[in-house]
Amino acid sequence: MAGPLQGLKVVEMAGLGPGPFCGMLLADLGADVVRIDRPPSGAARPEAARFDVTSRGKRSLAIDLRKEGAAEAVLQLVAGADILIEGFRPGVMERLGLGPDACLQRNPRLVFGRMTGWGQQGPLSASAGHDINYLALTGVLHATGRADSPPAPPLNIGADYGGGAMFLAFGLLAALQERQRSGKGQVVDAAMTDGAALLAAIFHGLKAAGQWSNTRAANLLDGGAHFYDCYECADGKFVSIGAIEPQFYALLRERCGLEAPEFDAQMDAKRWPQLKEKLAAFFRTRTRDAWCALLEGSDACFAPVLDWDEAPHHPHNRARGTFIEVDGVTQPAPAPRFERTPAEQPRAPRPAGADGEAVLREWEVDPRLVEQLRARQAI
Repeated sequence: MAGPLQGLKVVEMAGLGPGPFCGMLLADLGADVVRIDRPPSGAARPEAARFDVTSRGKRSLAIDLRKEGAAEAVLQLVAGADILIEGFRPGVMERLGLGPDACLQRNPRLVFGRMTGWGQQGPLSASAGHDINYLALTGVLHATGRADSPPAPPLNIGADYGGGAMFLAFGLLAALQERQRSGKGQVVDAAMTDGAALLAAIFHGLKAAGQWSNTRAANLLDGGAHFYDCYECADGKFVSIGAIEPQFYALLRERCGLEAPEFDAQMDAKRWPQLKEKLAAFFRTRTRDAWCALLEGSDACFAPVLDWDEAPHHPHNRARGTFIEVDGVTQPAPAPRFERTPAEQPRAPRPAGADGEAVLREWEVDPRLVEQLRARQAI
């Protein structure tokens, strides 16, 4: 694989959600990511692997970690790795014999990445949870949705991927940078609650300054302002408006002919509900395509609200190659982009265990141990 992380060797313990997504980010940029999978069951369908987008670009070694010698094989992989990623509950890797102490003893330069919802310590650290719970605990979930409805789950992007995987990737690369000075690896504890809280840093500042309230849909960026929201069109589709700056708001008014003087007081929050009603009625007078013809590409801060099927075909996304097709599956392209070391088209996801022979040989796991594991049906 080409890309700025070419030559980086990563062991990823198979899991769900943010751990695999973090591994995908590294693989997209050229790292050799080996996923440690459970041995596939008889019901597993290898052809279904292509739909597991976050496994793209990785290789797979299937090994039963409950079998004698399995942990030793992983430790031998760790000995030649730069990074390990795991997303189990605290204590699981230790019980497998693969905790940070064991791995760093085998490879003192290893960066050991731990991905959890609540973190490695704290009263909730051993509890199960999901994105919605982590967002709830940080205050972020309370701020989403409409004032007359319960908080709206924003998919599982905010904590799992934004507050979790992205911060883990950031932490791993920061630890690698520090390793260049010290020659030593370390543990990176990425908790989704920590990351989600940090993503909301600006809102804590606004709240302290008296510029943000706890009321949903009553603030500048949560749909409270008439100039920052989504509106239904005549055809039942939607458009988004984000004309915050005065010059962009003025252009929106000019393009749309919103000459009524009540639109002059843009930042008068008391008038926002009334102005939202007027804009809602206004945008229902034309189709989404008609609004695109009038506003798209201008500084009115406008975009159509596209669904999953429409987004890959939008001219801007097509021009940039924002979406690609891998083995018949449409998916987002690697990001960000690099001038000198661009990423390649990702390889299709591999079925569990498909690369075991090559990985064990290339990463120099003891052949005698490999034969023992075969005899025990551990690999």
